[in-house]
Order: sequence, then structure tokens, then C-alpha cells
Amino acid sequence: MFSLNRSAFLNNPASISGSFPDKHRRILPTRVVVAGSSNRDKSNGSLLMATDESTATLKEMRDGYAEVVDPKSGVSGGVQDVYGEDTATEDQPVTPWSVSVASGYSLLRDPHHNKGLAFSEKERDSHYLRGLLPPTVISQELQVKKMLHNIRQYQVPLQKYMAMMDLQERNQKLFYKLLIDNVEELLPIVYTPTVGEACQKYGSIYSRPQGVFISLKDKGKVLEVLRNWPEKNIQVIVVTDGERILGLGDLGCHGMGIPVGKLSLYTALGGIRPSACLPVTIDVGTNNEKLLDDEFYIGLRQKRAIGQEYAELLHEFMTAVKQNYGERILIQFEDFANHNAFDLLEKYGTTHLVFNDDIQGTASVVLAGLISAMKFLGGSLADQRFLFLGAGEAGTGIAELIALEISKQTNMPLEETRKKIWLVDSKGLIVSSRLESLQHFKKPWAHEHEPVKELEDAVNAIKPTILIGTSGQGRTFTKEVVEAMASLNEKPIIFSLSNPTSQSECTAEEAYTWSQGRAIFASGSPFDPFEYGDNVFVPGQANNAYIFPGLGLGLIMSGAIRVHDDMLLAAAEALAGQVTQENFDKGLLYPPFKNIRKISAHIAAEVAAKAYELGLATRLPPPKDLVKYAESCMYSPAYRTYR
Repeated sequence: MFSLNRSAFLNNPASISGSFPDKHRRILPTRVVVAGSSNRDKSNGSLLMATDESTATLKEMRDGYAEVVDPKSGVSGGVQDVYGEDTATEDQPVTPWSVSVASGYSLLRDPHHNKGLAFSEKERDSHYLRGLLPPTVISQELQVKKMLHNIRQYQVPLQKYMAMMDLQERNQKLFYKLLIDNVEELLPIVYTPTVGEACQKYGSIYSRPQGVFISLKDKGKVLEVLRNWPEKNIQVIVVTDGERILGLGDLGCHGMGIPVGKLSLYTALGGIRPSACLPVTIDVGTNNEKLLDDEFYIGLRQKRAIGQEYAELLHEFMTAVKQNYGERILIQFEDFANHNAFDLLEKYGTTHLVFNDDIQGTASVVLAGLISAMKFLGGSLADQRFLFLGAGEAGTGIAELIALEISKQTNMPLEETRKKIWLVDSKGLIVSSRLESLQHFKKPWAHEHEPVKELEDAVNAIKPTILIGTSGQGRTFTKEVVEAMASLNEKPIIFSLSNPTSQSECTAEEAYTWSQGRAIFASGSPFDPFEYGDNVFVPGQANNAYIFPGLGLGLIMSGAIRVHDDMLLAAAEALAGQVTQENFDKGLLYPPFKNIRKISAHIAAEVAAKAYELGLATRLPPPKDLVKYAESCMYSPAYRTYR
């Protein structure tokens, strides 16, 4: 029947009588009754607005043929101007309101419950869908097959991305069923590398709200803005300010594609309910002149706010999140610039359940790949020498977690294990003579050595066994650099981690070719298998999606109130434990993504176990079998039968 969404009328919003001409005025009392479900007129338990005259007029309005006849006129017919649209002039303010019909048509437009042609005959009768759908009834499996066929017809990845997003808005369960069943094929579509292009063109392809936008205009009202989101039981927020989107730079408000994509993976890979996920973009402006001049840009058209103005808005957001959703809400910082990413993590790490995927998630997945390599090549991390190209949040985050793992394995002081790790930034090798000019997060990596400007020279000077790229600069692992690594090591380990593919330090083909097929290679973006000599190498992808969904599930199911470094180490070790000799023989340092839900369950179990061990868990007592409990907590996209 009828549900009143937002009362709104002409000049007097408090009175519905103001919406009608006097001669047609009906005074409707503000009484709402709940209808039963015994017949069509009572309509399925929906809210029904009742009048003192009768409910017939509203029933007729629902069915689309209500008439209002002026008793003094000889003219009949016409639909009643319920909303005051015809009686208002263009300069009169009108408050938006609607009366929606809880009918089968509405059900078909509800992405949370729509099943399309999979509604059974019984459901079509009981939910008034008869005639609104073609007569055939098909299974969800056939729907998946059809959608996959349709998506494969597109040649451009962005078109595939838009088709997937459109499906998510129409039929949520089918979207996740399709993604879970075909994760290896569709992960590059819904996330990196395609999501990078989607963010660049977000203003042009934006059609429906997918999350919450909080801008400087909302200062002082952030809590109110959060309460506008329809879902109330939020467990995970992914938030960005759009300043450093992948390797693409400042995309401002268009960075919303990142939180949306990440949370899709939280659900598909980690089993977090879609209704418990909230994407957020903090819009403080952009320094991207191209976007500021773009007529389709959807964000604030101003330079980026910095300093106190920025900090105050972020603090209001963090405070409002905790006030609205409680102590155990997980907040994932995503694609903040270096100078803010470290500060936010340090500032709120002791008061909120926060996690930075660029710093901590990347570190954990890279560490897992290195542990896998050591397991199959022999040796230990403590025996290695590490050289990084890139000393931002990803590079320093990975370096710190590696140092922590070596310290854990050897009981060496952290200050000593850091000396095994060298970083190169835009000015060359980070050495102690540069200490005074370094940003605070680079200072732990300033070791005694003469200055070195070029990467190739740094390779020859440091003689690393492991080369890791987090620079965001494409093709910086040149032929000379890779050949130098191959001359120093029988099995050089080369991780080219920058996203998207265009920003990767080198391709899989280049790494294998220039090392004569001896490199142990992994990348941030996916590369196709490569044949070299008699061998076919399958490049490993050090994708954060291996880590953050399972980590998030472990934090949620244990009721953790803080993220601890030991949880990140536990996640890395759990992921490495899923790699088999068969995987490694194919060149894989990570297990196949087709088993990602099983992998996430094991990661979640280890993270939860560590939370209980550290006294940071609040869901007591702990389950006896954490892996089975993790699997039981996972969201299922299978259709439910409707009564």
C-alpha cells in the first residue's frame, strides 16, 4: 500500500491541506495504521495512511486511476494533483515528498531483494509480480551464465566495469554471485586496474549514490550526514580524500570509486554483509587543475584544504563515526597522500579501530609473498638484503613489517633488522647524510653509506637479493636494473607493485626475459602468463585483496577494538601457509584467487586468534573452531525464498 517517505508540501509543509486548491482540499489526519496481509486491499503489511472519510481514495491512487471532481463543475476526470506540482508556479518552493506503492513493481526495483526472472511461480502470486515479468522462471546459475556472457561481449574494460556496477544497482545478490564464482576474471574489472580509469572518468559515469560524500560544506553537520545513510548497522567504512588514487594522483571527489570497489571485495572475498559496508569520500577540494576545469567534475571546485581546516573536518568525521556506530566500527583509510596517511594512522590508531590498506595491507601481502619465496627457495628473511624503489606509505610500510617479522624470527632488536633494508626515493638512496631533510617516516631507513643517485648504481652498491618497487613510476626497473639483479642472484626476487598496470615498474615479460627466466616475480596489477623457453610462468599478483577482506572479517568476528602489528604478521603468515609446492612450481608466490573465500577464512581465524591473545577482542567467549566460525559468518549471495 502506501509508505510516506518525506512529507512535503507547498508553502506550508506542516499541513497537507496546503498542497491542494481550496475547492479540492481534503484534510488528512496524521494517523498511520498497519494493514494486515489477508488480501490485496490490505496489501502485505505495508503502512497505510488512513483518512476519516475512507481509504478508498488512497487505494484508487495506488491503482493509478483516482479522480477528483469539483462538485460545482460539470467537468469530470483527471488525476488528483497530490504533490501540488500543477498548482505551483516555477518560483514557488516545493518540498520533495513521495507516496510509494509497496507492490511487486517496487520489489523489482529493490536491489537488495530483486531476483529478476528467478522469482518462483508462488512468489509471483504472493508478491503481486504476475504480469510484471515474462512467464519463464530461471535459476540463479543460469542468470550468472547469462550475465557473464553479456559482460564478455564488451571489449573495453571500463564498459565491463559499468555493466557490473549497473548489475549491483539492480540485483545485489546476482552481482556478488557472479563476482564470487568468477573472481579471477572479474576482480581486475571491479577493482585494479580498471577502477583507476573509472575514477578518472567518475564524473561522466556517475549515475546513482553509492556512498556518503562529506565535504567542507558539511562541517559541523557530519554526524547528521552519516545518519542520512539508510543502513544503520555499519561494521566497515572505507574512506578516502582522493588525494593519491592508486598511481594516478589527486582525483578529488572522483576517488569514490576506490571505497566502492574495496567494499565490494569485502563482501565478495571476505563475506562481510553489503548492508554493513559504507563507502565514504571526504571532499576537501582538489589541486588537479584538469578536474577543476572539467564541467562534469562532481566535487568542490576549489584548491585542497590543508592544515587546521583539513584536520578539523577529519576529526569531526572520526568522532561522528564512533558516536554513530560504536567502538568496534572498522575504519579503513584508503589512498590518502603520504603526509596525511601516516599522521591519521598515528593519531587515531590508539583511539579507533583503524587500518590503512596502503601502508599495512600492502605490507602484509608483500610479506606473505616473501615468506612463501623463502619457504620454497630455502633460507630466511634475515639472510636477505632488501632494496626498495619508493619510500612513501607503501614502501616504508612494507619495510617496517619485514623488519618486524625478522625481529620476531631472530629476536634481534628492530633497529638492527632495519639495517638490512634500503630505500631509494626521488633524490636517490636514503642515507644518514640526508637525515635532516627527510620526512619523519623515512628517517628510520637512513643508514650509513655514501650518496647514490641512480637505481642501477644502488643495486650494484647494495647488492640486494630482493628488489621491491612502490614508486608509482612506470618502467623504472629498466633492462640494466633487472640484468644487474640477475648477475648478483641465481634467483632474483623482483616485486613490481605499483598500480595500475601502466605505472608498474616493469612487466612480467620484461622481468622474465631480462633475467633469462630466473626471476621470482610478483606485481601489483595482473599480468598474463608468459612463455620463456620451455617454461610457462604465471606471474604472482601481490594484490591487497588477499589480505584486507580476511583481516576485516577477523576483526569483526572477534569484536576487536584496535589493530595491532601482530595481527598483520599473523595475516601474512596465514596467507603464505596457503601456498603449495604446485603453486610455486608455476611461479606463483600466492594461492589462486579461486579459493579466496577459503583463504580469507583462514586469515580471519588467525587474526581473531591474535586479537583474543592480545586481549583486544570483545566477543566472548571465543569460538572453539575459528575457521569454521569465520566461514559461518560469511554473507551468502544465494537467493532466499520469499514467503
